[in-house]
Amino acid sequence: MKNRSYRSEATLFIEQLKSERPHLEDQQRQGRSIWWDKPQDLETTQERQSVKVPQKPYVYHNA
Repeated sequence: MKNRSYRSEATLFIEQLKSERPHLEDQQRQGRSIWWDKPQDLETTQERQSVKVPQKPYVYHNA
């Protein structure tokens, strides 16, 4: 049987951080939208995949 009242230090820290800074999640979403959430162009992705040079199995050995 699990102890449902147990909360880890990490969980307590995150809960405290969120209570002290309620705007934190909105800032995270804004940062994500700036750097990651971008529309993808399937044609460009396929073009990049087609011109890739195959990598040798062990790149640090010049055999």
